[in-house]
Amino acid sequence: MDAAEYKHVLLGLIFLKYISDAFEAKHAELDAQRSEGADPEDPDEYRAENIFWVPPEARWSYLKGAAPQPTIGQIVDDAMAAIERDNPRSNPSCRRTMPARVSTTSGSVS
Repeated sequence: MDAAEYKHVLLGLIFLKYISDAFEAKHAELDAQRSEGADPEDPDEYRAENIFWVPPEARWSYLKGAAPQPTIGQIVDDAMAAIERDNPRSNPSCRRTMPARVSTTSGSVS
């Protein structure tokens, strides 16, 4: 990967962290409201608030735990793909705004 391409990787990770933080804040709020019928694992709870639904395999805590693995680039790519897959209607421009893929398995950023 060329040094000039690192910005794409960094922007992708910043984006992922940002949406993960928003998701986790809403998740904690919904978890506290379980007795009132809230479901922190219901994607519609997040979409109603214009928050990206972040599937378990794309959550920051999962990625952080997977960071030491040599396949972390592919894991992050898969996380981005899962977010794109699970947010098609609430975020119709998601594909145009998602940062570049970061996989190190191909040796390039796409």
